[in-house]
Amino acid sequence: MDDRDVRLLKAIADLGTGSPERLHEETDIPVSTIHYRLNNLRDAGVIRNDLYDFDHEELGLGVTVIVEILADYDGPYEEFADELLTVEGVTQAYFTMGETDFIVLARLSSSDAVERLIGDFEALPEVERTNSTFVISTLRDEPRGPATYDLESLNEELTD
Repeated sequence: MDDRDVRLLKAIADLGTGSPERLHEETDIPVSTIHYRLNNLRDAGVIRNDLYDFDHEELGLGVTVIVEILADYDGPYEEFADELLTVEGVTQAYFTMGETDFIVLARLSSSDAVERLIGDFEALPEVERTNSTFVISTLRDEPRGPATYDLESLNEELTD
């Protein structure tokens, strides 16, 4: 990855779009070069998709809950994780070190949905305990990591 790739990734993160025309306006990199580099970044797996982002509150999924899960399971953690991921509303899940085994983030429509979510987790025989935290206010929900860096820092971190 070189400076142009990093500039493109930063622009995508900041603008929230992969439009070659908008990226050209932001970076002054020629549109044909942008197409070429975006294809290479996709092929390398750096860019995974072209999905639209949702405003979860406007969509009706404005209740965010963070759930810590302590579990006692046999076998690889991935097998149990697959069970966790079947619970409706789970948008992010992490296998962690320390007292907590998994941290799950869910986007839900209501407190009734939170009750259902926790019930679904606790119905799994491997779950020993859950600890839930309601999010009062979202301070940052940035799915694009490069948007949280300035370009100079990002170049220092990512370029060869």
